[in-house]
Amino acid sequence: MKNLNRLNIVLGVLLAIAAAFAIGMDVDHTQPNLEFLPEMKRTPASTAFSASSVFPNGRTLQEPVAGTIPRGDLPLYYEATKEDAVRAGEELRNPVTVAVEEAIAAQAKNADVKEAAEGDKATATDAPDVSKTSATTPVPTAEPKPDPKAMLNASIQRGAKIYGVFCVSCHGPKGAGDGPVAKRGFPPPPPLPTGKSVKMKDGQLFHILTYGQGSMSSMAAQLNRNQRWDVINYVRSMQQAAADNQVTPPAVTEPVTPQDGTDTDTPPNAKDATDEASQ
Repeated sequence: MKNLNRLNIVLGVLLAIAAAFAIGMDVDHTQPNLEFLPEMKRTPASTAFSASSVFPNGRTLQEPVAGTIPRGDLPLYYEATKEDAVRAGEELRNPVTVAVEEAIAAQAKNADVKEAAEGDKATATDAPDVSKTSATTPVPTAEPKPDPKAMLNASIQRGAKIYGVFCVSCHGPKGAGDGPVAKRGFPPPPPLPTGKSVKMKDGQLFHILTYGQGSMSSMAAQLNRNQRWDVINYVRSMQQAAADNQVTPPAVTEPVTPQDGTDTDTPPNAKDATDEASQ
């Protein structure tokens, strides 16, 4: 009981002090409260839709100058038409393919330069003694060159992950057009490994991914440009795998020699019918 009485006394004293402060303070409610960080309330930067005396139209938010390009990707000057899709196939190039081609060309050039340098070294008579200079002269090390195969494989792996998230629902896990959407009655898309996309160029596929075509909607909002190229490279890998696994019958170069008296001019069914008629 004593502890409870002491607590009540302490609380009563604190309440009395608070009441005294509230009564004694002369508060003018028509004035704003104290501001500890006024720069957060009144920033020197202008808000987007506020008025401005700097520009003739009196608006802070101004339209961009004609020809302004947003920072990031350059604009694509194409329309969502099949004709522009074909034109994109002629004009756009796969950046991964370009990088791989440049890396291969650089490797070939370096190999030629190295071979020529070794030939010159073999024929030189006044070459310095390497054993004496190597201890004091640092030997320059060549910078590692990008591996073309590794670059392409990395793009294919990224494309496989993206395909599994955004494309498998319609095109199926192996691109056969048997995804869950198609299995529920939606018209299936053409098979990617063997369909008409095999003959399309990379730029045309990029246009289809960007603008859509037919029942396929645009994927520009879901995938950036690099991701779209990665998906295309993955589709190309599926097409290459399908072409490698395709078995074609060997070409016949010599006529078949009949054996056991077999008549090659008479079809088997016709011969059986002739035997039955003779009986």
